[in-house]
Amino acid sequence: MAAKPPAGDPVQDAPEVSAPQHAAAGLSAVGHSLRMARQQMGVHRTALTLLKVNQKDGFDCPGCAWPEPEKRHTAEFCENGAKAVAEEATLRRVTPDFFAAHPVRDLATRSGYWLGQQGRITQPMYLPEGADTYEPVPWERAFDIVAEELCALDSPDEAVFYTSGRTSNEAAFLYQLFAREFGTNNLPDCSNMCHESSGSALTETIGVGKGSVLLEDLYRADLIIVAGQNPGTNHPRMLSALEKAKEGGARIITVNPLPEAGMERFKNPQTPRGLAGSGTALTDLFLQIRLGGDQALFRTLGRLILETPGAVDEDFVREHTHGYEEFAATARAHDWDETLRATGLDREAIERALRMILDSRRIVVCWAMGLTQHKHSVPTIKEVVNFLLLRGNIGRPGAGVCPVRGHSNVQGDRTMGIFERPAPAFLDALEREFGFAPPREHGLDVVRSIRALRDGHAKVFFAMGGNFVAATPDTEVTEAAVGRARLTVHVSTKLNRSHTVTGARALILPTLGRTERDLQDGGEQFVTVEDSMGMVHASRGRLEPASSHLLSEPAIVCRLARRVLGEDSRTPWEEFEKDYARIRDRISRVVPGFEDFETRARRPGGFTLPHAPRDDRRFPTATGKANFTAAPVEYPDVPEGRLLLQTLRSHDQYNTTIYGLDDRYRGIRNGRRVVLVHPEDARTLGLADGSYTDLVSEWRDGTERRAPGFRVVHYPTARGCAAAYYPETNVLVPLDATADTSNTPAGKSLVVRLEQTAPGTGVTART
Repeated sequence: MAAKPPAGDPVQDAPEVSAPQHAAAGLSAVGHSLRMARQQMGVHRTALTLLKVNQKDGFDCPGCAWPEPEKRHTAEFCENGAKAVAEEATLRRVTPDFFAAHPVRDLATRSGYWLGQQGRITQPMYLPEGADTYEPVPWERAFDIVAEELCALDSPDEAVFYTSGRTSNEAAFLYQLFAREFGTNNLPDCSNMCHESSGSALTETIGVGKGSVLLEDLYRADLIIVAGQNPGTNHPRMLSALEKAKEGGARIITVNPLPEAGMERFKNPQTPRGLAGSGTALTDLFLQIRLGGDQALFRTLGRLILETPGAVDEDFVREHTHGYEEFAATARAHDWDETLRATGLDREAIERALRMILDSRRIVVCWAMGLTQHKHSVPTIKEVVNFLLLRGNIGRPGAGVCPVRGHSNVQGDRTMGIFERPAPAFLDALEREFGFAPPREHGLDVVRSIRALRDGHAKVFFAMGGNFVAATPDTEVTEAAVGRARLTVHVSTKLNRSHTVTGARALILPTLGRTERDLQDGGEQFVTVEDSMGMVHASRGRLEPASSHLLSEPAIVCRLARRVLGEDSRTPWEEFEKDYARIRDRISRVVPGFEDFETRARRPGGFTLPHAPRDDRRFPTATGKANFTAAPVEYPDVPEGRLLLQTLRSHDQYNTTIYGLDDRYRGIRNGRRVVLVHPEDARTLGLADGSYTDLVSEWRDGTERRAPGFRVVHYPTARGCAAAYYPETNVLVPLDATADTSNTPAGKSLVVRLEQTAPGTGVTART
């Protein structure tokens, strides 16, 4: 029997703190996973679901996008994957009676954790204009409401169609097709907030905006650099790959402001040594870098390689690259003093890293949000590419770039055309296949969508999954902007904060989860996803749907398109809803690399998408070669008495989904409003461990953005740096504080001041 959700929603402003841990996973992770799964699903359902996660005949984990090895374990999931499955396959239900008992003004006071714990939404719900309570609505009436608002717009560009990374390839393809046939490229997605910087940098430098490595490359690498990433919490199955690489002789350099348990030691629960022994030490060299100092570090490593006789792969550089001379001149002029200021590292540590690099022929660099969410993120990632190009480490087995994606199909959604700036070739293919002229003008990304809503230029907001209000920056600005919409629509499985911040009218459309069977008129269907390394495979749910009123995401899009576009559309929406093979047939004729999609999708394990730099060292850039770049080195300037704050996840969290109130690897229990500060910095600021402070960000617009009531935790972070959890700290991120080129919110380098306050001051449950 599954446990009931929490009855109350007490404010957690007195977290318990102990010493951080120095190893991840092991028996404690197994126990925690099973305990949370049993609470949500019960014993029988736990066994039924967890044994099918990430199996070739099962369903893709709704958590992260880390790929599966060819040979799968019986339990091919991690702790956070088990939590994600448990939350989706929960026996708890949110019925119309729940909404009747909880008006929006009540739900708005609840925390994201409490909202998520209530369970699966069972019926379409509608909030009429002027009302305070959602009420059940038939599906056809729900589609009529959306059609009324869309068809009343003065321009299709007054609508915004947002996508979360959980959406399948089939649903994403249909969604972008509908939006473009409606007449807009306003297709922002969660990539805009995470790896947009990676895509921007990689497209310009190597011609493909994706990583160039497969799992086998990690296993064959001599050296793996993990920068700005915490795999132990955010991609735990990556630790197994790193362990296997270590067994093959690889060494690992970790570059991060915080020491993270998973990168120190991994207790693999699949092995006796992991369960009962000490596990595997992963990191050989820890470079505890200052926030935002990564570009300076990689520039200096490049300079040192240039200064080492025979270190540059001259044949590769001559044959496959462009811009080397300009880069080399710029790198040679870079000075040590600037590097030491930017990074907070000492010269000896950097020179030790150089020795490991020079001893390695095959190098992989992995990164995540710690590199992508700064003002200078795009030049930072270009500098990573420069570093790899110098020694020929792109297009060589066991080497390459490895941006580690978050949500389980965020990369696939982009491949399917969820992009506000589509390539002309993609639009040409759509036009040939479907017989309409797609709009050519670029649409709105996430930040620009918020501005458009704020300024009254966008009036309908439609979200295919996700928790837009909680995930985005400048919380007060975003909530006010969304509140100006005529209609907000969320396709969701569970409650979240975005359902409480609505336009004049609002709809919640409940959908199937990955774990559930998808029965259509054409029989039982499957969908596909693309992982972080460009592998495409099928996903088949096994559970009965949480409610008979649920529709799949493809069905929702098809029915909405038929209602909005009417008989003018030549697209066979009804056929697509009945049989997803028809969707895949069209994808195969529009999206490169998906030829014979249906046949290959049915193969156990799926197939690998082509990647020109990896496959044949061909670089489809403007120059026809891999491009060195020579951007000026940047790093944050922090005034005296201020700290540089990064927003991050706790261990009981996935994106904005809060599974619990603990972050056990960091020693935090029963609370989330904590700020991690180096003891010396805290003493300088007069902040004792256990004292309370408001976090106030400082930005050039002079606006005060305040997150109140955080417990100070003395923690071994890099000097001058601090860390606190999002979404609680998203209020501190100015809407206009974004990365150059990619426009990604810069949530990893916020200048803040800490103002001491009393415990509990100003804290509200909704945060």
